[in-house]
Amino acid sequence: MRNWAISPKGFLATLPILAALWISGTAQPSVKVAPMDAVGPRPVEQQTQSSVVRDYLQAWQTLSGAMSQNRADLLDASFVGVAKDKLLDTIREQQKLGIQTSYRDLSHNLEVVFYSPEGLSLQLLDSVEYDVEVSDHGKTLGTQHVRTRYVAVLSPTESKWKVRVLQSDGLRNSDPDLSRQ
Repeated sequence: MRNWAISPKGFLATLPILAALWISGTAQPSVKVAPMDAVGPRPVEQQTQSSVVRDYLQAWQTLSGAMSQNRADLLDASFVGVAKDKLLDTIREQQKLGIQTSYRDLSHNLEVVFYSPEGLSLQLLDSVEYDVEVSDHGKTLGTQHVRTRYVAVLSPTESKWKVRVLQSDGLRNSDPDLSRQ
């Protein structure tokens, strides 16, 4: 009978594989990105295309963490300007009320509509679908399924694109969770 003990070096070598499997097991939103070849007045380089999409989707994860934990400091990683200011106000209001909101984005349909000539801002439209759950001191009050459209303006920083403006068009198609009490 063979002994299958793993050496410390072998265990360390498997950690990245285990981490990748764990991450891939978590629910990721479906993402569709419209071609960016007709965006004016400047072409969007391939590297910029992938980093904008990556950083924008990461901003949604940052938003979810900041709102569910009522931690304004988390916003620094992905938001600046007006978007950050509005989210800070929302977190302060949640803290006063003793509530938290958790966002789980399910799908994004992204369309870049403008890329500034100097490359300092990019505007995109996002037809997004997500669930938002409201909790009061850990007790779930309800969940709502939302379909809406956002306008986002992103600006490059030292190392990534950050969301400067994040504005819903106000037209929501919402389905409340009927199982709540």
